[in-house]
Amino acid sequence: MFPIREFKGRFGLTAHVILMGPQGSGKGTQSERVRAKLNLMSVATGELFRSAINGNTVLGQQIKAIYDRGELAPDDLTVALVEERLDKMAATSGANARLGGALYDGFPRTAAQADALDRMLVGRGQAITVVIAIEVPRNKLIDRLAGRRVCSVCGRVYNVVSDPPQIDGLCDVDGGELMQRADDTPDGVAKRLDLYDIETAPLADRYRERGLLVRIDGDRPIDEVTDAIVSVVQNQLAAVAPGSS
Repeated sequence: MFPIREFKGRFGLTAHVILMGPQGSGKGTQSERVRAKLNLMSVATGELFRSAINGNTVLGQQIKAIYDRGELAPDDLTVALVEERLDKMAATSGANARLGGALYDGFPRTAAQADALDRMLVGRGQAITVVIAIEVPRNKLIDRLAGRRVCSVCGRVYNVVSDPPQIDGLCDVDGGELMQRADDTPDGVAKRLDLYDIETAPLADRYRERGLLVRIDGDRPIDEVTDAIVSVVQNQLAAVAPGSS
């Protein structure tokens, strides 16, 4: 199977991979691993929000004001940040022939965001390659989130049982202190999972109807999940390459 960069070089394809899954599914961990293996640029809303706020950009100032009021960022600001990221990817791809496309983590979350992503890609002559839904039983999600720790500096997510840092309590990337979110309690987790079921999970049906959805069993070792996701992406690219049957 060709790596994504070889597909892009031979066929002019750009991969756009959406990774779906509720909190605790391992989506953040898999996003990092899959991007490294397939040379994909990260389009992660949490990362984009933090970068905009820390950079004190115009959008970052608007998002910070919203956060300070205890509100969620509206779709239009989220979409604007994603579009900026795609513009950066387009500029970067010319200088980095190895860049194979983008992996979306945490976006889209709503039908409006999904519509906006379709419009953005159509405007660039591109399309979604595949949507991967990582599935884990609800009771396992609650157990995993209880062991979740987040870097106070870069936001990287660890799990004290399944994906611990090399040094207890410190981030492998920047040495930042690892914190447990205040809402990583059984009740808090249950509420967030309910919100995901209401707001984001229905997008799976939307992509299934378009023949784009592949479900992956996330209740197994991390390496096995990574290999399964990489295989799905490569197989999908092979299927849509010119000359494929």
